[in-house]
Amino acid sequence: TTAAYPAILVVPPHLIRNWQREIERFLNPDGRLRVHVIKGLTSQPLPEADIYLIHYLLLRGWKDVLPEAGFKTAIFDEIQELRRNGTGKYSAASLLSESCENVIGLSGTPIYNQGGEIWNVVNILDFHFLGDWESFSREWCYGYNRAMVAKPELLGEHLRREGLMLRRLKSDVLGELAPKRRLVQEIDWDDQVYRELMKPVADQLKILRATDDPSKRAIIEDAICQQQRQATGVAKAPYVCQFVRALLDSGEKVLLFAHHHQVMDIYKQELKAFSPGFITGRETTLAKMNAVDRFQSGRTDVLCISLRAASGLNLQRATCVVFGELDWSPAVHSQAEDRAHRIGQRDSLLCYYLVSPQGSDADIQEALGLKVSQFLGLMGERAPTPDLMQSDADYARRYVEKLLSREV
Repeated sequence: TTAAYPAILVVPPHLIRNWQREIERFLNPDGRLRVHVIKGLTSQPLPEADIYLIHYLLLRGWKDVLPEAGFKTAIFDEIQELRRNGTGKYSAASLLSESCENVIGLSGTPIYNQGGEIWNVVNILDFHFLGDWESFSREWCYGYNRAMVAKPELLGEHLRREGLMLRRLKSDVLGELAPKRRLVQEIDWDDQVYRELMKPVADQLKILRATDDPSKRAIIEDAICQQQRQATGVAKAPYVCQFVRALLDSGEKVLLFAHHHQVMDIYKQELKAFSPGFITGRETTLAKMNAVDRFQSGRTDVLCISLRAASGLNLQRATCVVFGELDWSPAVHSQAEDRAHRIGQRDSLLCYYLVSPQGSDADIQEALGLKVSQFLGLMGERAPTPDLMQSDADYARRYVEKLLSREV
């Protein structure tokens, strides 16, 4: 309605053109609405329009201008981008939302690692709806200033009952589809490659044992964790590709997810015969769009995507989702799966989690148990392991502690 305009949509950078197409398709087929894409970090006078588009990375440059522009509606797509406060992006989004009559957040995964992140998201939609941080943490978390929500199911029910969150489960809108099938498949790996890549970690562990400074330990622990995750991904990458080639030879259309560039480079070489498309941090926006078009039009049957670059993509042509690497957060996997399991998908979707017998995979799988209960409980789905909730889980740190107690 006209009462909603002018409106501003804040979206991830790679979805600007996608939103332009969708606006033209659903809202503006006759061209009556004026659409303007805001560009550049330096603010300037805005032309008159009905709908404005801006991506999150530009918000801080327009922090002082947008709240004074007279927008009636602000829509934040993939609002989990604002799950951390204290940034210029978050501050600009908060000021913008306060100036608007209508504020909407869109997301399939509004939290990632801890339920407390939902407090930051809700503050964008309705400031202090959940109280200040002290009262929120006392009421909903495991104690004062703790971020882990004690009963995410109750918090999710509260948000829905109060009308702040509208959650549609797949069972509500995809009733004709067979359920997704998740299969954990152990595959082989190259132990020699793994040990070679882990040699620097042995030296880092020695330094860690001799270091008492908390800040230095945190930096070293993070580096160790990242190094072993990459070593694990590289060591099993050729065997992941063997698995994917078998799927492709059987006529499957595959989305292959990984995290590290070095792993993606192996995929590119090993799957060269299938002309794979890539959506990672190294491609331009145009290259990413071309990769999506190639996959959706059938010019390639395999699309390799960075785990945390999956938001907003619609890839219903896929029949299989394969995780060549794992992420610490279950919400990342869930969002990746949903690139294919959307309206329009009519076949049962197979989601393969390819894990190695050693390395970081087992520890990440262990971590996912707790975090799945946090994510699914808050979002209104049944958690498979609700008894795994703990108040002070820090699996990455405990993971490094395991390395300290055994040989690399």
